[in-house]
Amino acid sequence: MFNSLQKEINQFIDRGLDRSLRIAVTGLSRSGKTAFITSLINQLLHIDRAENTHLPLFDAARNQRILGVKRIAQRNLSIPRFEYERNLAELSQNPPHFPQSTRGVSETRLAIRYQRQNGLMSYLKETGTLYLDIFDYPGEWLLDLPLLDLNFQQWSQELSQSFQGIRVELAQEWQQKVKALDLTAVANEDVLADIAQSYTDYLNACKAQGLHFIQPGRFVLPAELAGAPALQFFPLLNLTEEQWKQLKNNANSNSYFAILQKRYDYYRHKIVKNFYEDYFAHFDRQVILADCLTPLNHSRQAFEDMQEGLGQLFKNFHYGKRNLLHRLFAPRIDKLMFIASKADHITTDQLPNLISLMRQLVQDGGRHVEFEGIETEYSAIAAIRATTQVNVTQNGQQFKAIQGVRSSDLQKVTVFPGSVPSKLPQAEFWQQRQFDFDQFEPQPLEQGENIPHLRMDAVLQFLLGDKLA
Repeated sequence: MFNSLQKEINQFIDRGLDRSLRIAVTGLSRSGKTAFITSLINQLLHIDRAENTHLPLFDAARNQRILGVKRIAQRNLSIPRFEYERNLAELSQNPPHFPQSTRGVSETRLAIRYQRQNGLMSYLKETGTLYLDIFDYPGEWLLDLPLLDLNFQQWSQELSQSFQGIRVELAQEWQQKVKALDLTAVANEDVLADIAQSYTDYLNACKAQGLHFIQPGRFVLPAELAGAPALQFFPLLNLTEEQWKQLKNNANSNSYFAILQKRYDYYRHKIVKNFYEDYFAHFDRQVILADCLTPLNHSRQAFEDMQEGLGQLFKNFHYGKRNLLHRLFAPRIDKLMFIASKADHITTDQLPNLISLMRQLVQDGGRHVEFEGIETEYSAIAAIRATTQVNVTQNGQQFKAIQGVRSSDLQKVTVFPGSVPSKLPQAEFWQQRQFDFDQFEPQPLEQGENIPHLRMDAVLQFLLGDKLA
């Protein structure tokens, strides 16, 4: 009891003095969250007072105001520690590998000791410490947050609207089983488990096709809930209002329909709500990562599916300027950065197009945030740089290209991936398919060297620059 009270008092003091910063690194599946956090930690740990050429755009590092950075024990001992050392070992192998995708929640805490320059505290104390808390979690779980505002019927109806194109083809087995089911009959646990597994197979098939809008997210990455009845339900698609009304009037409490509603509500209130309250209700600043390039390789439906997924991210975060009362009693996000990842997989002249595309993808949510007076930024980065930029001469003409080890065959290649659309691609783009995006392996990481990156210093400046002044 005393330890819990002391923890709350310490957090209260840190917030009151603005000594701690909780950063939400959010993004859909395969957007690069784990790579981003690994690189962010690495860049900060490699800051010294002599030379910081790896972070020229980060003022506190360039001006040698940062005295030291170290990882310290996190406050919540029940959350696994972020596997920074394991990720670094993956990058240091021969050949190197990207860190494994996130399969559960983890946390890391950094203490940044710095020389004060501005503010009242600079007169009271020469040095200060900023405590940085960062959380990692599966991107699949993020898209469950909108379920907090949807009952079973509303959720099913929303999914019905997106049930088109390749989704219809992939869902045939699952849909046949649902159509053969008498929803008013007494529920059989084995039948529910079987159909829920078919629905999970359908979600995994959608994911393999590059689709991002996957709900419920725990179905494809269940962690400790694997096999639990809480994950054994499924939506009812394409029912009319009259059919919904009849089911509600005629289905008993032990029917398939009633059990589906009950399990959905349990999932929403006990799993999704707890996840949100534990990890997302108290962030100060937010990064939203998106891999805009891979969906361009898949299909128009995959790209639009990603756009829909990104649009869902804004619904359950609190945005607003921070002041003392907000820091103490109602933390809310005061800075928001939209980041297009894997920017090293295109040539440098295409970076403005990629940033513009990212802005277009989130413009509705972005306009809302800017209207609230929140400081926003758009960028394109490579948290772990995999390629190098080269100039190639062909038929007497010189053009930019990228060079790296291609993931599909582990061959070192020099390619021009094509032009990135600066706006949301129209029908002619998908007909011509002018973009050919390859995946590349990371560059070998030398012992003691920082992870090679592209514009992580700009990210650090935006997120931390004002706190280290």
